[in-house]
Amino acid sequence: MKTKKSKTAKATKITKAAKTKKAAPAGSTKGATILELLRRKDGATLTELMKATGWQAHSVRGFLAGNVRKKMGLDLSSTKREDGQRVYQVAA
Repeated sequence: MKTKKSKTAKATKITKAAKTKKAAPAGSTKGATILELLRRKDGATLTELMKATGWQAHSVRGFLAGNVRKKMGLDLSSTKREDGQRVYQVAA
């Protein structure tokens, strides 16, 4: 008796185009945005920093404590305004 050869489906190789990330232009990172806001004459509130970066409050505060104060060694000051908002500022 003659047996039939089974046809197997050839595995098709699906390739995705390599996605290349373009390097962000200098000064356009979220960290740079925060530093620009902190160097303003009036400083920046937590709400302003959150809106500018899209980060949550704890992430902004973590960046201020970990990166701005410790890693960069900048003198970060915070004061409370009469309306109850805390304003963060770095000496320019």
